[in-house]
Amino acid sequence: MQTPSRNLAFFVPTFLMTLAIDQATKLEIVDRFVYGERLVVIPGFFNLTHVRNPGGAFSFLATLSEEIRQVFFLGTGVLAIGLLIVFLIRLEPGEWLASMAIGAVLGGAIGNLTDRVVYGEVIDFLDFRLIGGYVWPTFNMADCWIVVGVGILMTQMFFEPEEPDEESEPSSPPEDATPSEG
Repeated sequence: MQTPSRNLAFFVPTFLMTLAIDQATKLEIVDRFVYGERLVVIPGFFNLTHVRNPGGAFSFLATLSEEIRQVFFLGTGVLAIGLLIVFLIRLEPGEWLASMAIGAVLGGAIGNLTDRVVYGEVIDFLDFRLIGGYVWPTFNMADCWIVVGVGILMTQMFFEPEEPDEESEPSSPPEDATPSEG
């Protein structure tokens, strides 16, 4: 029989790996690039560019005052972390894929929250240029882990077979009931 600690065996390494990779890549960018510096990796498609995002995804709320942004993003970050921990605790034993997905999302969330505490904004550096000259907003490894983890959780949610409701299952006749003749 599997126990909830089996879920932790998948959650903890995933969480630690995602957080470590996120923070290590950000430190490397901060150490090697000045703000705004760009290294072309694949011309016309992919660059490493040191930028900072004071807002959320796609610079959401970036124009608000720093105090309001910090309170909002630190508060929502702590709330998200709390909810992820509740989801992890509520997993059935043996749900290793969901455990890993929650570990990835939590590692990414804490990675970006760490940036907000240390720098007051999030360090981004993955810079893609798409077809037609469209520029995708620059992002980081924490964002990647969050998207992958949420994608796995959503896929599981949509493709997991539904368990029948106890109320909708036909009830069995009492053991002492005898079939009527007629």
